[in-house]
Amino acid sequence: MARTLNRLKAKQVETLGPGRHADGGGLYLDRDDGGRSRWLFMWTRQGKRREMGLGAAGPQGVSLAEARAKATAAREIVRDGRDPIEDRKAAAAPVRAWTFGEVADEFVSALSPQWRNDKHRAQWRMTLNVYAAPLRPLLVDKIETADVLSVLKPVWQSKPETASRLRGRIERVLDAARARGLRSGENPARWRGHLDHLLPRRQKLTRGHHMAM
Repeated sequence: MARTLNRLKAKQVETLGPGRHADGGGLYLDRDDGGRSRWLFMWTRQGKRREMGLGAAGPQGVSLAEARAKATAAREIVRDGRDPIEDRKAAAAPVRAWTFGEVADEFVSALSPQWRNDKHRAQWRMTLNVYAAPLRPLLVDKIETADVLSVLKPVWQSKPETASRLRGRIERVLDAARARGLRSGENPARWRGHLDHLLPRRQKLTRGHHMAM
């Protein structure tokens, strides 16, 4: 038989005496002798009772409807075989800050099996370790257009082929960071509609017949 839900009434939340009062589905109103009230979610994990606070009850705290919504979310977590307390801790933990260098290294390691040969892998690593060295210690979500330009401009005219590959590889690393949720917004290394307004185009080699001497 399914457990009865929503046993409590909003008026009761204000008038019930001390004790734990079940609303159903693991949700309880816990009131002490001093009149202080809080919401609890209780469940069993590996044969042991677990309980998690859902906030203070009362006019200035969590309402009955809000407590039920929180309990519903917690039940779904338990149903999935997880622990609501551990999920809460993970959500509250500070998000790890990644540097451009860390993302670049993982990107190269992840994609290197599909590349043609060891020379190609070495070129990628050299480009991102040497030419993009100023970017490596920067937080990947903080990199802006000025940062990208600072590594491109020194080689843009003197080593145009290298500079073009460098720009493309930086763009791919930043795209990978965005795909992983490590940064947001436009890619500052994008060429079309962005860097093409800030850097001169590379000169193309002329091909064809030469005049006879």
